[in-house]
Amino acid sequence: MDWQRSCAAVIPCFNEAAAIGTVVSDVKRFLPAVIVVDDGSTDGTAALAAAAGADVVTLKTNSGKGAAFRAGWRRAQELKHDWVLMLDGDGQHAAKDIPRFFGCADRTGADLVIGNRMTDAIAIPRVRRFINRWMSRRLSRITGVEIPDSQCGFRLAHLETLLRLPIAADRFEIESDMLVAFLEAGRRVDFVPVQTIYHQRTSKIHPFTDTWRWFRWARARRQPRRQQDAFPPAAPETSFVE
Repeated sequence: MDWQRSCAAVIPCFNEAAAIGTVVSDVKRFLPAVIVVDDGSTDGTAALAAAAGADVVTLKTNSGKGAAFRAGWRRAQELKHDWVLMLDGDGQHAAKDIPRFFGCADRTGADLVIGNRMTDAIAIPRVRRFINRWMSRRLSRITGVEIPDSQCGFRLAHLETLLRLPIAADRFEIESDMLVAFLEAGRRVDFVPVQTIYHQRTSKIHPFTDTWRWFRWARARRQPRRQQDAFPPAAPETSFVE
């Protein structure tokens, strides 16, 4: 796979002026096409991303991470890319881990490759580590497969599959919605170890509001959604790369 030609990075951002320029520059060492979706920022995020060489899509109002992702996916489709690499704009993902995703997809044929931070979980703040493990266990029960890290936003996905599957979440539950949709459609999902860099900045996640929203999403997900005819249900595959 010629990843530099076929893949674009999609980075959703809300008020990430402090980090976005560096993030774009780091990612461009591995992928020339970087799409930043400015989700209604008020701090100059869009201008800084553009100055660093990103193709910027601007949402007029803050619409949520899921909505920003879908805007980025559509832009990647317009630019004729086949894959998207997703990561956060706050600098918590190390660009040097990007080749791990490409290598995994090349070896296994996975349609979705997700970063696994649980190999070095001590680096994750305690509360977020507990919530991630709890949510991952819940999703493992929902899907019937072992999921080590359901909430990592660092992931590689086949673009046509993303656009055809019924992935509808608008906010932080998008990671769970995406993962479950791929597994329900019988698409192969793999996990690769990644490092996570936490800064002393305030998280965009609101513990009460976003956890409650995730509960509502999980309750609705107990009933499997009808998949597109292009992707009939099959036995899902998952694997872990050390």
